[in-house]
Amino acid sequence: MTIEGIRLVVDSAQERVARFDPRTGLTRLVTQRISQASMTQRAGRAGRLSPGICLHLLGKEQAERAAAQSEPEILHSDLSALLLELLQWGCHDPAALAWLDQPPAVNLAAARRLLEALSALDGERLSAFGRKMAALGNEPRLAAMLAAAQTDDEAATAAKLAAILEEPPRGGLVDLGAVFSRQQANWQQRAQQLMKRLARRGGQPDAGLMAGLLASAFADRIARRRGQEGRYQLANGMGAMLDADDALGRHEWLIAPLLLQGSASPDARMLLALPVEIGELIAARPELAKSSDTVEWDEAQGTLKAWRRTVIGQLLIKTQPLAKPSEAELHQAMLNGIREKGLGVLNWTPEAEQLRLRLHCAAQWLPEEAWPAVDDASLLASLEAWLLPQMNGVHFPAGAEGAGSASGATGLAAMAAAPEAGSRAADALYRADRQPPGDPIPCGEPASAGGAYAGDVRRGHDAGDRRGAGAAGAGAAVACPASAADHPRSEAPSGKGATARWQKEMKGRYPKHVWPDDPANAAPTRRSKKYS
Repeated sequence: MTIEGIRLVVDSAQERVARFDPRTGLTRLVTQRISQASMTQRAGRAGRLSPGICLHLLGKEQAERAAAQSEPEILHSDLSALLLELLQWGCHDPAALAWLDQPPAVNLAAARRLLEALSALDGERLSAFGRKMAALGNEPRLAAMLAAAQTDDEAATAAKLAAILEEPPRGGLVDLGAVFSRQQANWQQRAQQLMKRLARRGGQPDAGLMAGLLASAFADRIARRRGQEGRYQLANGMGAMLDADDALGRHEWLIAPLLLQGSASPDARMLLALPVEIGELIAARPELAKSSDTVEWDEAQGTLKAWRRTVIGQLLIKTQPLAKPSEAELHQAMLNGIREKGLGVLNWTPEAEQLRLRLHCAAQWLPEEAWPAVDDASLLASLEAWLLPQMNGVHFPAGAEGAGSASGATGLAAMAAAPEAGSRAADALYRADRQPPGDPIPCGEPASAGGAYAGDVRRGHDAGDRRGAGAAGAGAAVACPASAADHPRSEAPSGKGATARWQKEMKGRYPKHVWPDDPANAAPTRRSKKYS
């Protein structure tokens, strides 16, 4: 537009640019420095009809450092309309085309997610609904709303809504219901064009159909009030807001088809919004609501509680208690509780503890063999493999503790597809340091040096240093006849002199028991002299 008499132009050297945020799916207005090309273009406004002057409000050095050209719009725009058109052409890979500027992959991914949410895609191709959307030539959300219209009245309502959203009113009115009631010439003309594209005639706009039509294209922008005045949460998890004095703020539920992400607030601003009755909306669009059953541990009451939650996106619609959840749901809740509280909630039997320690020691002393991991982290990660099979018929946490204590050894031995793991561990450690009459050696807490196990010294006279292959570094506690550990093996006497002194001490302390002069060649026994 050329205006006569303009001889002086003052350029702020700033511009407001709309930038699409692929994370939120919203457009944000950003104020930034203009490029050198924009400076030249603005200066030209002062010299259209006669010589003029342009004052750029920035220093010469700043002007010289400015970008030569403005960033191409394709690099910071919503590409859903572009992707819809490419798919209509039959192009399934935008990277296969020769672009002046390659579209950002992250923006294309956001565009694909939106088209999937609008039911426009069938795999990598357009669905029948998507082809109907593409034929309309509108922005994808508006095309989805128009394509969803089933009756003439719905088509007329969708056409008027699309006209309003394409050219929103000025003046700050946010209530879309009030805006819809207006008769504005440009909206009526545009609505008639859209009705022709839909091949519809005779319908009348109906405000009662607005919510369902908007939800077909803007389901992620259904909003629920979240306590603070004018603050809402969207179904996509984002926050949105109204002015504190806006009358719409008294409504619990809104749908906001037009949002703008500000630069100063994390919440988007609602530019147009419509109050909705959530029950009526779900009745009109039942596909919006998703139900799921959840069983949780109630710490305060010490019991399991089962709930059925109905949600739209991330918005909770209602919660109903379940009288009889499935056994699978109960078991999963108990396993989740065990993971939160740790393995200590299971009352382990001594047998189960011993098996766990044997497997731990075997893994350290015999590393050449494959042993299942029995540390806390591994057991918690594999509860389904070794504990869940023992929980048949268990419906309460106390029963889970019983299953863990009574069948822990069986479950541990069966884990990692190694049912023979328990017997292999016992047999390996028995061969490494055998004691009569074939009793398994009880393991103690694993030591930092590689583990330890305790044994009556009289029952291991012939053991020597037989540890088995790979058992280097294993520790053993030498126990006296009273079964009290006397020395760790690493501290036990070695050499004939030290052994004789230690033997003499034991003879004085336990005179009734056998203390052979040549223990390496003596038969092991657990009996006293009286019964030898």
